[in-house]
Amino acid sequence: MALVRTVTAAGVTTLTLDSPANRNALSSPLMRELLEALAAAQRDPAVRAVVISHTGPVFCSGADLKETAATGDDGKLPAEVMADVLAAVWEFPKPVVARIGGPARAGGLGLIAAADLAVCTRTATFAFSEVRLGVIPAVISATVLPRLAPRAAAELYLTGDVFDGTRAAEIGLVTRAVEAEQLDETVAAYCESLVKGGPTALAGTKRLLRRTPAESIRADMAELSARSAGYFKSAEGREGVAAFREKRAAAWVPVP
Repeated sequence: MALVRTVTAAGVTTLTLDSPANRNALSSPLMRELLEALAAAQRDPAVRAVVISHTGPVFCSGADLKETAATGDDGKLPAEVMADVLAAVWEFPKPVVARIGGPARAGGLGLIAAADLAVCTRTATFAFSEVRLGVIPAVISATVLPRLAPRAAAELYLTGDVFDGTRAAEIGLVTRAVEAEQLDETVAAYCESLVKGGPTALAGTKRLLRRTPAESIRADMAELSARSAGYFKSAEGREGVAAFREKRAAAWVPVP
């Protein structure tokens, strides 16, 4: 029985975590399926964006603690496998949107932070619950800390307190918090906008958002100018400019 369901339509692949019996915990089998699904979506040129969603009332409860408890000293813990999953989402060359219709805890927050955009319901709840288990939010920090305001990160990491979707948006964990009935239409609106971007330009923009600036403004401008020229002179860039001038959709925009 699949733990991650895949559906593709209009250039968007939705990967649905489908393990509600354990609150979509990040077990090793689920994470392997998620990695395989991401790899397939990356290879498919028809896929322009990915949505990570869930079945059941919980988005993701974090690492599978039952599996963790059963792992011997020489075994690989789910938290260690999680590092591969978060890196795969963070480095994914196509836009990734997280759709959060319910609670998320611990490792689930790392998955949300790894996505480019994240939309949750206002009533969804979140918590960095690691310290209350006597462990630390180590692996997820690679994706979470670049998103969160530092004071909020210190407060929520150290207390393990629960916070809601509105607070999650205020501190940068998610992009938007909306009413439950607006969740799907908000995610769909983001996806509709994302597929209008050139595939190469979207991948390049993701790299741009995470680049380390050069040491001086002159060196930074030289490097960025070279990047800009490369995209304008590319086949995709020329097609985009032509489409704009001719008031038509670019060739890469999926046909409805």
